Amino acid sequence: MKLTVNDLYDFSHSIAGDYVASFTYPWEALAGISDEIIRLGASLPEDEYDRIAEDIWVAKDAEVYPTAYIKGPCIIGHKTQVRPGAFIRGSALVGEDCVVGNSTELKNVILFDHVQVPHYNYVGDAILGYHAHLGAGAVTSNVKADNKNVVIHNEGEDLPTDRRKVGAFMGDFADVGCNSVLNPGTVIGRRASVYPTSCVRGIVPEDHIYKDKNDIILRRQQ
Repeated sequence: MKLTVNDLYDFSHSIAGDYVASFTYPWEALAGISDEIIRLGASLPEDEYDRIAEDIWVAKDAEVYPTAYIKGPCIIGHKTQVRPGAFIRGSALVGEDCVVGNSTELKNVILFDHVQVPHYNYVGDAILGYHAHLGAGAVTSNVKADNKNVVIHNEGEDLPTDRRKVGAFMGDFADVGCNSVLNPGTVIGRRASVYPTSCVRGIVPEDHIYKDKNDIILRRQQ
């Protein structure tokens, strides 16, 4: 299965693209997100971004509602909307033209440009690619019930992450239906889709549709 950052992401659609591209697998990027945000934030043009608090940079043309909560380090990109009640817990790099919706919580994430997490979503220790979308109530679970380190299982090969907290990794244009759960270490390939109310564990290949764990089909080409 295609699991590398090159398989999942178009690096030109995030200011953190070079950072993500420096790794082989996306979970390797999680540990340094905070430091990367601080490094990038210091170089952002002052005529385009306001530094609204320590280590928090918000594009001047972004729309952040007064009741949203943002903790640094954080970058909010151009034309992004952060809606009422959003809870950004820190270490969040949100790209351009994104939507962070009401009651959505972000923690230690990179959202590429045009990502939508618009309604009651939790996204933690995760990277969502260009135009990725979570339906209402869909969440990325990032801790196993036994609290052990997350291992990625790929066609008989076990890839240790050496991390207790690992969420999901969604490729460009991946889409997850309403009220679905992506279990720790789940990878959703480019242009893959997940049916609503699914409980996904493991890997959904690119250009496939996840109906349930026993029914993952190739998307019909248009």
